[in-house]
Amino acid sequence: MRLAIAGGTGMTGVHVTAIARERGHEAVVLSRRTGVELLSGAGLAGALEGVDAVVDVANVTTAKPDVSVMFFAGATKSLLSAERAAGVPHHLVLTIVGAEAAPDGYYAGKLVQERLVADGDVPWTILRTTQFHEFAAMMFHRTHAGAHVAPAGRVQPVAVREVAAHLVDLAEQVPAGRAAELGGPREESLADMVRRYAHAIGHRAPVPVVNTPGALGRAFRSGALLPGADALRGTQTFDEWLDALPDA
Repeated sequence: MRLAIAGGTGMTGVHVTAIARERGHEAVVLSRRTGVELLSGAGLAGALEGVDAVVDVANVTTAKPDVSVMFFAGATKSLLSAERAAGVPHHLVLTIVGAEAAPDGYYAGKLVQERLVADGDVPWTILRTTQFHEFAAMMFHRTHAGAHVAPAGRVQPVAVREVAAHLVDLAEQVPAGRAAELGGPREESLADMVRRYAHAIGHRAPVPVVNTPGALGRAFRSGALLPGADALRGTQTFDEWLDALPDA
């Protein structure tokens, strides 16, 4: 198969690209590094010729809803338009479990992305997953007034490589609409994850627990972002991910 990976140089995309190639597929990376601008669509037309499926794992780092919506809506519209023109038969996108419980900030863009894909005329698959193990590191390094804090919340983190492997599985199949959710093997405390990560990299100062404000904080604390009973489960635990860290 010829698979195009939007955001193929990002954290998830590098794994999708590597796994696709390990399985003998041709992987076409769609990113600025390869001459493709997702928001404008520049470079997309030629890159999608003969593509069997587009796997969209492109991302933007922001907590601002307007920035998130602008990026995900713009990139999705560009991809779908180019896919229609090239006759691509499958659009596959990665989104987040429980996004509707926190429809602001970053999640606002992911919800718009889902709607555009579902309302579009390119056959599609949407895969929702829980937060990656790396989410603990992201939270630790996002300081508040110069201090490291540990947000309270209930999460069920999953290994990014397992997510990537499942995305390739889905790309090898016919469009599935809303696929079964994918979560990690067990529920964890987000605050505990952040503190354990801090300890693993040698941080010895206190890391106080805080409540994230707004709908996102309430969603994390209530468990609204946990996978449903019918969700698929990954195998790598957060402890195993920590043990594999270079600085652990």
